[in-house]
Amino acid sequence: MKTYQPSRSPCPIGRAARVLGDRWVILIIRELYLGAQRFEDFIEPLGINRAALTSRLKMMQEAGLLTREPPEGKRARYVLTDSAKALTPVFQEMAVWGEEHLFAEGEKPTEWPSA
Repeated sequence: MKTYQPSRSPCPIGRAARVLGDRWVILIIRELYLGAQRFEDFIEPLGINRAALTSRLKMMQEAGLLTREPPEGKRARYVLTDSAKALTPVFQEMAVWGEEHLFAEGEKPTEWPSA
């Protein structure tokens, strides 16, 4: 199981990469921005297996990116924390960059929610 180990790097980008450098973490945050809340909401759009999702959600809770409501039991909702919501401009810029540089002419990207 993947667990969160805070970085001791003196570089803020190095510390951020420790949390956000995992492909699944970025995509889980994207799905939360797009309205996913429950465990099952992530499985199909991400194509992630249950064990990997469980591991990432737990690690993201430990890193302070999301909370689980209620903390124990079934049918929990996952909610972005203020810390994760502060990433909104980063995700918006990633969407702009991806649209400008990674789509062929005439190819239509998915709409990204505005702030």
